[in-house]
Amino acid sequence: MNKKTKLRIAFASATLVVAAATGTALASGGSSSGSDSASERPSTAQNKRGEQDKRQMPAVVEADGANVFPHSLDFDAPSKSFYVGSLKHGTVSTVGTDGKVRTFIDDPQIVSAQAVNIDRERGRVLVSNVDYGTADRSRKDAPFKVAGVGSYDLATGKQNWCVDLTALSLDGKRHLISDVTVAPDGTAYAVDELTPTVFRIDPEGNASVFLRDDLLQGTLDIPDFLDDVGMAAVEYVAADQLIIAMADGSLVRVPVQHPEDAQKVRLSTPLASPTAGMRLLADGSITAVSSGLLTGKPARIQHVTPADGWKTATVTVTDTVTDPVTSDVTEGPGGTTYALSGGLADLLAGKPNDGFTLTPVRTG
Repeated sequence: MNKKTKLRIAFASATLVVAAATGTALASGGSSSGSDSASERPSTAQNKRGEQDKRQMPAVVEADGANVFPHSLDFDAPSKSFYVGSLKHGTVSTVGTDGKVRTFIDDPQIVSAQAVNIDRERGRVLVSNVDYGTADRSRKDAPFKVAGVGSYDLATGKQNWCVDLTALSLDGKRHLISDVTVAPDGTAYAVDELTPTVFRIDPEGNASVFLRDDLLQGTLDIPDFLDDVGMAAVEYVAADQLIIAMADGSLVRVPVQHPEDAQKVRLSTPLASPTAGMRLLADGSITAVSSGLLTGKPARIQHVTPADGWKTATVTVTDTVTDPVTSDVTEGPGGTTYALSGGLADLLAGKPNDGFTLTPVRTG
């Protein structure tokens, strides 16, 4: 069986998983508590409080970008715009709270735009370059052979640089740059979901391998789609550290000055798996979203409160999103937090789609 045939079967199988998941989530959506047990119904008073909370929440943004299929997003407060990458077109678009989608970056070097990070201090947008084999610019017979990060002017969308990270690896393996974060000095750190590698990229676009560690090796298998899925998201936090979310629900703490001292964060309970995206909050805690891709249950929004300099942390569930395949969270207007549901099921099935959804969620 050739690689193209294997990939087609993989995507078909993954689509069945997603479709089943979506159906399950919708069928069970009648319980406002999100509980698995129908007997655990909230009281009348709780229902009233829940209804009041919903009235106070900002509106859901139904974005009109047909066939954009975003996986990640970021928010630019001065322009009040979300920036989303397109897995299908390799573009980056802006989205207003009115749901209007406008293409902002269209760089032929980007096959699929996954991670999007607004670095307003340096007036740029960082975008990770990946290839699932489903994009307009994909090499359909050689998926996951593209790995890079591009930097683009925040005012014009013009490319500053676009670095090929596979040139540093030269290992012939599959790669997927799932997320990018930026330190105060402008250094970017990019994590590879399919190898245990963290890359460092200076503000001028010079890249190097920052860390390779078996601690970052993926262990999560998505049946008939991807094996050994590892690092899903990364945030730079206080005390010059990286916090890396693994797809299996664990977190890893990496001291930037001593990456060899990387260790797992001791969690009160693991994050739900697969973990997909994170947002650093103003108080230094983190909100994380876990997709329901493998369970069919609503995606979970979780609050991670650190202690002992991120050696330990407490995890609590603060909200859910009905669409199981919800893949990222970001800041929104007025200190809100929004979760992204980008239409992954349609993408994997090769079907067109009308747009995507940004849902306001509770973080605590």
